[in-house]
Amino acid sequence: ASGDGGAALAAGPGRAQVFTTVVDTFLEKLVAAGSYQRFVSCYRCFYKLQPQLTKSIYDQFISQLQASIKEEIQEVKNEGNLEGLFSSLDKIVEEAKDQEEPAWRPSGIPEEDIRSTMVPYLLKHRSHLRRALREKEEENRKVAESVLMGRDRIAELQQLIQARQQAWQ
Repeated sequence: ASGDGGAALAAGPGRAQVFTTVVDTFLEKLVAAGSYQRFVSCYRCFYKLQPQLTKSIYDQFISQLQASIKEEIQEVKNEGNLEGLFSSLDKIVEEAKDQEEPAWRPSGIPEEDIRSTMVPYLLKHRSHLRRALREKEEENRKVAESVLMGRDRIAELQQLIQARQQAWQ
């Protein structure tokens, strides 16, 4: 029985539990920062007139604040599927414990490992940039042609204007 307990302690809490603990600690510190004494100091005149009502308002405010924050965090957890992601990350870490060599550096030589990872990425990126360059060059060629055609048209119009001007005179 002590061997099982030792294994459970060695594994430690899951990431989801750690996240929940961090959130709970944050809420506790938030409530401590917004203590009743600080609340009273902000609403001193009202407190002097109605101390019980002030306490009731404070309690209601704090409980609604906590509920709102917990609801918001739960929405984030649900939208991001954090529970599932945390558990899958825990599984990956657990599976990686049995591996003797790190998966990201099988050769043991960082320079070769980074080269084997980066070269295909950089070649793909270079290919993409070359394709984009060809497209831009083609676009520029078409724009240059249209500019030259526009200049030719302007020259023709200027000649036509001069011819008509001379004919009119």
